[in-house]
Amino acid sequence: MGQPSTIEQLPEDILDQLHELLRDPRVTQLAATRKINEILAAEGVPDRVTKSAVNRYDLKMRVAGEKLRQSREVAKMWIGKLGAAPQGQVGHLVNEMLRTLAFDLSLKLQDTTINEETLPGVIDQVKALALAVQRLEASSTMNVKREAEIRTQERERLKEETLKAVDAAGAGGKMSAAALKEAIKKVYGV
Repeated sequence: MGQPSTIEQLPEDILDQLHELLRDPRVTQLAATRKINEILAAEGVPDRVTKSAVNRYDLKMRVAGEKLRQSREVAKMWIGKLGAAPQGQVGHLVNEMLRTLAFDLSLKLQDTTINEETLPGVIDQVKALALAVQRLEASSTMNVKREAEIRTQERERLKEETLKAVDAAGAGGKMSAAALKEAIKKVYGV
């Protein structure tokens, strides 16, 4: 729970400019450092950034970007496998991923050295983690209820359509087995 880096303490507009510079493959980290320090000087900000701070920040952002890219690929694969329709299954997948992340974070918190100085930060992190897990569980419960409601609504809709089809086919009184089978085919698309 160290102090925020000099990069993270930059004014937001200057940080955005640093992001732009770091995304440009034609700009070296040394050139980006120099440009940001020029901007800081021009705006009267007394702080300066070092090449090593820019390098650490760039590396951190690239690692985060790679994780994001990988998570998008995993999501794309699973959504492709599950299809767009079964939203509940995708929701369950996301919930499981978040549970795993919460577990990993709790393990990392256990490795943190706790003293008078770090205690408030650890307490805040534990609170945030507990709140996230609580919300995750509530979301999971809502997903299960929503899926059950959707299935119930779909059954009711199919029941009504079947009854209408049977009524339409059997308006003259009796309905043959073939006519009933045809009505069911219309409703269920079988």
